Amino acid sequence: MRGRKPKPGARRLAEGDTRKVGASKLREQVAAEPKAARGLPPCPAHVTGKAAEAWEFWAIELADMNLDHRPDAMMLEGACVNYATAVKAGLEVAKLGEVFHEPILSDEKDPDTDKFKIIGVKQKKNLWVQVRDRSWMLVHRFATEFGLSPVSRARLSIEKKDDAADELARLLATPRERKPLSVQ
Repeated sequence: MRGRKPKPGARRLAEGDTRKVGASKLREQVAAEPKAARGLPPCPAHVTGKAAEAWEFWAIELADMNLDHRPDAMMLEGACVNYATAVKAGLEVAKLGEVFHEPILSDEKDPDTDKFKIIGVKQKKNLWVQVRDRSWMLVHRFATEFGLSPVSRARLSIEKKDDAADELARLLATPRERKPLSVQ
């Protein structure tokens, strides 16, 4: 599929009718969308440690936002596993550093020590850096899809209707009261 991913109808309705489709058509589209069963299953047994802690936290947050649907459980599991991997990789990078210094050895052995001579040092990137960055990127994608980042929550916010417009419409719809004719 080319182009942007389509937005769910409920999100388009919440953001307002930006494409001027009409609120009634948007409500029809929302009603026609498939509805998933609410409630996440318990944390899988093979998800342990930091990943299980993330599952419990995100499951509560998703339930509070009414976004806890059963078909999304595997996606949540992937996010939790990637979160745990990102934390582990971050600890390894903190311990070992982002760059290694590896000695460059000569082709000839030193006759006195029977070891290769060090003729220089080269820098190598720690592979944990790549693992950490990739895992955080996947966690970020999950958070964005489920409204768990500040920007995505701002996009999902629903503004309250303006009561002044409703009051004006009600006033205009009511019949005028006729004043009694005064005879002079």
